[in-house]
Amino acid sequence: MSYDRAITVFSPDGHLFQVEYALEAVRRGSTAIGVRGADCVVLAVERRALAKLQDSRTIRKIVSVDERSVLAFAGLTADARVLINKTRVEAQSYRLSCEDAPSVEYLARYIARTQQKYTQRGGVRPFGIATLLAGFSEPENGEEKGKPVLYQTDPAGTHSSWKAQVIGGRNAKSLREFLEKNYQDDMSEELAIKLSIQALLEVVDSGAKNMEICVVREGGVKSIMAEEEVDTIVKEIESEIEEGKKSTTTEGDDEE
Repeated sequence: MSYDRAITVFSPDGHLFQVEYALEAVRRGSTAIGVRGADCVVLAVERRALAKLQDSRTIRKIVSVDERSVLAFAGLTADARVLINKTRVEAQSYRLSCEDAPSVEYLARYIARTQQKYTQRGGVRPFGIATLLAGFSEPENGEEKGKPVLYQTDPAGTHSSWKAQVIGGRNAKSLREFLEKNYQDDMSEELAIKLSIQALLEVVDSGAKNMEICVVREGGVKSIMAEEEVDTIVKEIESEIEEGKKSTTTEGDDEE
């Protein structure tokens, strides 16, 4: 029996192959990175090269779900569009019922629940996307303002909270190790942006032109960085790398 045909049938070693194929679709997608700072969340995505006559405004990897939640995704764009629209409807439904905006955790749970439903029924296939959801939590224990939060969901329907995470792309594992090595708690906005761009430079060849950087500030306010701003930080990082190489070469010559 070919266990990869039916979504509802486990293989003898406990695998659901269609879900694993959906995870592979995410790996073949463009890279998306989320980094949580002290007072912001930075979402950075790789923008694949566009056709010469294509309008770049119609290709978006970072979108608003609600006034207080921003989502970045990796994987099949068509699947993402459907899932994002479902989530937006749920957010509006929550507002009508509760007269308040849904929390980022609620939306992450809803997305994960929807993705999981599509792994357990016949006649459907899993969503071939993973998402990063950014925003701010509600103030707790007498706090004046909420804290930045970052959630990830995957095609299997799991959701989890992260300080920094990478989805999509063949180099996700090495980029995650890079973030683990360089991440610091309570980073400033500038450091969080710099770390995101540094990680993205590992997979992006042509610098700022193929990057989209979004900073989510208090209240879920989304701010997309201009290409010129990103380019300035890219040049700063490249010059630091060059200086590091020069100093290493000089030290090597001194030892000789």
